[in-house]
Amino acid sequence: MPPDTRPESGFLVLADISGFTKFVTATEIEHGAEATGVLLADVIAALAPPLEIQELEGDAVFALGPDRAARSDAELIESFGRALVAFRRRQVEISLDESCRCRACAGVLALRLKLIVHHGSFVRQSVAGRSRVAGPDVILAHRLLKNDVEPATYVLFTGPAVQRIGIDPAATGMQPYTGAYAYFGEVDGFVVALDHNEILLGLRPLLGDLALDADPGPHNDLRPVVAA
Repeated sequence: MPPDTRPESGFLVLADISGFTKFVTATEIEHGAEATGVLLADVIAALAPPLEIQELEGDAVFALGPDRAARSDAELIESFGRALVAFRRRQVEISLDESCRCRACAGVLALRLKLIVHHGSFVRQSVAGRSRVAGPDVILAHRLLKNDVEPATYVLFTGPAVQRIGIDPAATGMQPYTGAYAYFGEVDGFVVALDHNEILLGLRPLLGDLALDADPGPHNDLRPVVAA
């Protein structure tokens, strides 16, 4: 087996903007694209490090957290909180910019960010000089973007992700989720459903003492939910 197709294991994370299609088709192309580009750039900066950005997929960021990487699971969870906070802060900043009252800037608050967190196997490939990852777990992570979870701002952890991190779903108030996906059957997971205006209040059981008006830097108080 060629070295670049050796199986690896790790986290497969997707940060996806809900409401993207409606937003870009109903707003000025220049400002709509600029607004979503800035939002995605902030999400990328929040996730990496500790995650490795694999690809920008239109309205989503696809990132990897290989098990062999030098990072803790606590750092991984903290990066999710930073991404959600960065997204929300930038939305507010754009909406309050009185120098432009176009439909894109005025309507940016309607967008939502959701995170899919799966743990599984993947292989790295080089296709036409471009690096990519492939495998059933990569497909499953992307399929999970299609679900009936409400509200629109949430973090969906699959069962394997919860087990790998060591989160106690009952202790953290996570909601069970089961979805049926072609070729995969029923997939179990757990959801942290978030009020868009009080993101970190909902995340506190998982993310420690982050506050929306605090510096979204490293925080380490994850002992209540992350196994030692």
